[in-house]
Amino acid sequence: MNKAASFTIGRVTGVHGLNGNLKVWSFAESIDTFCSGKIVLLKSEKILESMGKPYTILKALAHKKGILLTLVGIDNRSRAEELVGKEILIDRNQLPEPEEDTWYWQDLLELDVFDHKKGFIGKITDIFPTGANDMLVVMDKTRETLIPMHKHFVESIDIEKNTVKTTLPPEFLPDY
Repeated sequence: MNKAASFTIGRVTGVHGLNGNLKVWSFAESIDTFCSGKIVLLKSEKILESMGKPYTILKALAHKKGILLTLVGIDNRSRAEELVGKEILIDRNQLPEPEEDTWYWQDLLELDVFDHKKGFIGKITDIFPTGANDMLVVMDKTRETLIPMHKHFVESIDIEKNTVKTTLPPEFLPDY
């Protein structure tokens, strides 16, 4: 699995029962991302660790605020406990192409953000959901700017040019 072409789709947060089921916090909008037969890679966030180990998904079920995931070869609690804390990655070619005017969050990270009046305001360093819109976290060397992912603020996104163009009200950029 090529890391440059892979996406982090979740994290193992715990185990469930004695048969190797994993509790997963999903970063994907749909449980379909975890459908049976897909190959995922489980790895630690630790920089020095190898790329991880591939597993085939046997089944995934919605469970409370997450997913219960069963992987081929993880058939007891002891094996499942070894995977707690691991990130779950999937090759991009196993995911559908996003619909028009939608993007995978990972594709937006590190894009340069330009406001039509203020110019360059930083790079996208993080994205998080809110009740209404996802929020872009944009950092320059000293400032953090939060931008709602809404058509009133985000004019355009060009993945190939590595840019996001915005129109922000003055109160969003008081120190610029």
